Amino acid sequence: MAATTNRDVTSLGSTVPVMPPELIRQAPEGVPSKEISYQEAIREALREEMLRDERVFLMGEDIGKHGGAFGVTRTLFDQFGPARVRNTPISENTIVGAATGAALVGMRPVIEIMFVDFSGLAMDQICTQAAKLRFMTGGQCKVPWVLRMPQGGGAGKSTAAQHSQSLEAWYAHIPGLKVVLPSTPYDAKGLMKAAIRDDNPVIFLEQKFLYSFRGLVPESDYVLPLGKCDIKRPGSDITIVASGYMVWHAMMAAHILAEEGVSVEVIDVCTIAPLDEETIGQSARKTGRVVLVSEACRDYGPANEWGMVVMERAFEYLQAPVVRVTGRHTPIPFANSIENGVWPDTPAVVNACRSVLNW
Repeated sequence: MAATTNRDVTSLGSTVPVMPPELIRQAPEGVPSKEISYQEAIREALREEMLRDERVFLMGEDIGKHGGAFGVTRTLFDQFGPARVRNTPISENTIVGAATGAALVGMRPVIEIMFVDFSGLAMDQICTQAAKLRFMTGGQCKVPWVLRMPQGGGAGKSTAAQHSQSLEAWYAHIPGLKVVLPSTPYDAKGLMKAAIRDDNPVIFLEQKFLYSFRGLVPESDYVLPLGKCDIKRPGSDITIVASGYMVWHAMMAAHILAEEGVSVEVIDVCTIAPLDEETIGQSARKTGRVVLVSEACRDYGPANEWGMVVMERAFEYLQAPVVRVTGRHTPIPFANSIENGVWPDTPAVVNACRSVLNW
């Protein structure tokens, strides 16, 4: 089973894979669409929701004229001004606490923390306060905020150990929080709109390597449901369950394997919590072979939860052991030559799929 790990495969390094069109063309056929980036899609969602609902406002470090750490909020300050695009002190606990207070009195704040790694400074406000208040008040209080945080790395985009982690498992473990990790511009816009309109606190994670990735997005208003997986590619021989940037590697692997006559189904876990167990289970029962692909560390990571869903819902249908392809359990190094060995890549996914086929 050595071929199922990342250790014996060649990394793609800083090469961005040329993706098959199935993933890029997200807008439904016949719907007027435009091609924009993942970053632009999030910005459009913020702008449209701020125009739609005057209760929506933004808070975060340097999100005004500077446009945020990765430029997502650029131009919004000029359009909405300092009352609705608010720069904050460098105090993550204060940012989330103020947003929780604003949400409790009827506002709908969208807050930005520069990197998910910094959110540990606000864990009390996120996990002990905001996540619990609706339950503790018997539903009398709502906390409709969205917390945006870039995460992850890859291809030289990491900025070493304190700025590059994938921490969706932290927040998926907390009852009361919803956790979103979109993989495409289409998903990013539709899920951001849904998150803003939700009456619960939503952790919205943005894989920073995806900011420049482009795709077709409808010109009209649309919202995608939270709590649903998306079948990015139907198949019958193997199921790949993935999230975030790893969906792109999964799709490329499926494209490569299709040339060998293997039909791969790709499930995008675009909402990490609540988890759409039914879609994962149905796919596993159909194919009988499952590969789980996650950028997060292997130990206690999201892939492990997906694997248990497969075991509970499809064990008797499995024709091979479930295989994980994940990030290594290590702090993220700064040097590209070392960092490239940390992340899963397309060859690793292809090798894992071949291993379950040949079991």
